[in-house]
This record gives sequence, structure tokens and C-alpha cells, in this order.
Amino acid sequence: MKSKPILLSLLFATIILSLSFINVDTYGILPYKSTFSELTADAKKQVTCLAENIYFEAGHEPREGQAAVAFVTFNRIQTGNYGNTICEVVQQKTNGTCQFSWYCDTTFTSRRLTIKHTPLYNEILQLSTNMYLNYERITDVTNGATYYHADYVSPGWTKLKRETQIGRHIFYKSKIDKIDRNKGII
Repeated sequence: MKSKPILLSLLFATIILSLSFINVDTYGILPYKSTFSELTADAKKQVTCLAENIYFEAGHEPREGQAAVAFVTFNRIQTGNYGNTICEVVQQKTNGTCQFSWYCDTTFTSRRLTIKHTPLYNEILQLSTNMYLNYERITDVTNGATYYHADYVSPGWTKLKRETQIGRHIFYKSKIDKIDRNKGII
């Protein structure tokens, strides 16, 4: 009779030990884990666009704020209203105005070459890789936002539905943007 409690204790310990090896990220369970160097050439191009966007838009924000910028990029793809790939969304211009202001700012051109080997960029590159591979499996901290701005500016388009504030950014959703998370990310 004493062997039954011992057996249950061993089973419980095995389950706890097994759970400790599951890869849990702040934003959910990330079942696909890879490094940038293991990606295809096209995936590397898309992840680089995402990493640069996060770096220049939210590089010094908390990790949740960096992920939020990635979600806005992915959400724009999902709506079908902004571009079909990460790079198309990041590089999009509307009436000559860049959707992400850093992209058209010539002062960032030389900085894009110098950020590649910094610890901050490398952390953002790994976050971008994880987000690229696992977007559909991660809870969207922006609740489907497709716009954001820093809390110290007041753009004219803020009549959109405010979703949340993360760090120094306020996130918004357009009434016309419908997110289809089954579309997939390119």
C-alpha cells in the first residue's frame, strides 16, 4: 500500500520536471524556436525589415513595447490594406509619406548599417525571428492595433479606436481593419 503514494509522488515530480523544460516566452508558448542564421534568404529579408522597424520605432521601449510594434506590422499584413509582406508594410508610403517615419528619414540610412552588431539589435533580431515564426501563436498585446504614435505627439488620425498604451506608445485600431490571423505572414 505504501508504494502507491511513492509512485504518485514520482509521477508528480516527473510532470513538474517535464514542465520546467517547456519554452515559455512573456507573450505565450513559442513552439517554433530558431535563430536568424537558420532562416531562408527570404525569411531573413523579412525578419531584417521587422527588426529594423522595431529598433528604430521602439528600440528603447520595454520588450512588450517592441513586440507591440511587431504586432502592428503583422496586423497591417493581416488586414490586406497595407502590404502583403513585412518589408512592404515597413516601406509603405501613402501620398509620399512613410507609414513608419524612420524609413524616409535620411539620417537613418547610415545608422541602419551601424546597428547590426550591437547587443540591442541582436536582441531585437532574435525577438523578430521568434515573432516571425510564431505570430499566430502569440497573444496580440495590441488587441489588433494597426496604428500607434508616441505619447508626446498628437497626430490628426487619433480619432481611431484607442486600444492600449504600452511604454511611450499609444495603439489604435481602425474600424475598417479586420484582422485575419489565419492568413499567414510572409
